[in-house]
Amino acid sequence: MSDILQGVGTVNVGLSTFADALRAQGAPVVEVDWRPPAGGDPRALELLTDLWGTHGERVAAGNADAIARIEGSAPRAVTVAPAGDVVPGLRDGLLLHSGPPIEFARVCDPQRRALLAAAVFEGWAPDRAEAERLLERGEIALEPGNEHDHVGPMTGVCSPSMPVWVVSDERSGMRAYSTLNEGPGRTLWFGVGDDESIERLRFFRDALGPELARLLERAGPVDVFGLAAQGVTMGDELHMRSQATGNLLIRELAPAIAAVGSEPCARFIAGNHHFFLNLTMAAAKCASLAAAGADGSTVVSLMARNGVEAGIQLAGLPGRWFTAPAAPVDDALLRNGHGAADAALDIGDSAVIECVGLGGMALAAAPAVAAFLGGDAAAAAARTELMAQICAARSERFTITGRGTPVGIDARLVVELALTPQITTGVLHASSGAGQIGAGVAHQPLEPFRAAVEALAGAL
Repeated sequence: MSDILQGVGTVNVGLSTFADALRAQGAPVVEVDWRPPAGGDPRALELLTDLWGTHGERVAAGNADAIARIEGSAPRAVTVAPAGDVVPGLRDGLLLHSGPPIEFARVCDPQRRALLAAAVFEGWAPDRAEAERLLERGEIALEPGNEHDHVGPMTGVCSPSMPVWVVSDERSGMRAYSTLNEGPGRTLWFGVGDDESIERLRFFRDALGPELARLLERAGPVDVFGLAAQGVTMGDELHMRSQATGNLLIRELAPAIAAVGSEPCARFIAGNHHFFLNLTMAAAKCASLAAAGADGSTVVSLMARNGVEAGIQLAGLPGRWFTAPAAPVDDALLRNGHGAADAALDIGDSAVIECVGLGGMALAAAPAVAAFLGGDAAAAAARTELMAQICAARSERFTITGRGTPVGIDARLVVELALTPQITTGVLHASSGAGQIGAGVAHQPLEPFRAAVEALAGAL
């Protein structure tokens, strides 16, 4: 048999059994890793046929439009101001949170602790017990920050007195907002919510927020994506790691810090290696808002999680949530003494960063993050290339060794390949109020993408 196969070349599609048999007999084999689209599910195949075939030209045009809007956005940090003065619709008695809408009775423990602390910080309740009663009765209201053009990491809680970045994109006319990053330790964004975390909020309200406003007034607007593009070439993926970009921000603000800054504020900024994260998020939200409304687009413009549910939105169906139970954070490195049972489910608005070609899309830029997750530079590059399979384009703005990061998550490809976006993120303790206990990668659930594809196909 082996004599007959001499000189015969074979292409094997799908199962490797035949290829293994031929290879064992010395025959050259080329393997094609093929599987039925969407696992062969008949309804999913029907939807994909509609969106690739019947409506394919319209979808392609919409996706090109959405990606052009994302890539063409130029968000700049223009000031820092109290959230109640600038965030649309944020009123007294309303708290914003990360992720899709949720009732207080279903809120996860870390987010609950942060909400109670925010109510006490605002003076709406004398203590956490009364704050909880007010929230249970609906006398303090809850709404997703994303529905007010605000994004917050992890618990994502924002109240009217908290200072926020104001980021503006003149090209699209969009504005977005994000709280200041609280740094490590006992903080609201990590779901601690104790007296120490409230005291830090007071420092932000009374000192850091007003000082940042003075710094930006003197230095001028900050080109957020311009700094991020440099940071990508310096080892940042801008979600789990943004140290290099944060240093670039400090350099840009240095003359203003010298002129009008104070040592406590400068010390906090310099000592917080996540300080740039929230600024990246607000800029990404601007780009997300710019993409919303692209006719017929299957590009994912938003991903957000609240520790109970994960939700997405499509550029072609602006403002419409598609949700499923939040995923655990896989590939996680937890601190000593903690196990998987201690970990809260995936949480935060920060996945908007992946929607613009950063974070998990740019992991190849950050070998340090890959090492933290148990991999190396090659593993980081492989993760980025895996994400390219579900994206419609490559970024011209964010490049790694001359090649753009994947941008424009295409819900059709997610469903077709059963491959969901990966989010580089932190891990919070599920119940103790201990805050962050590790970090890892959260692979988003498939169901919201399937539901979004079905809804868009119906709309078209």
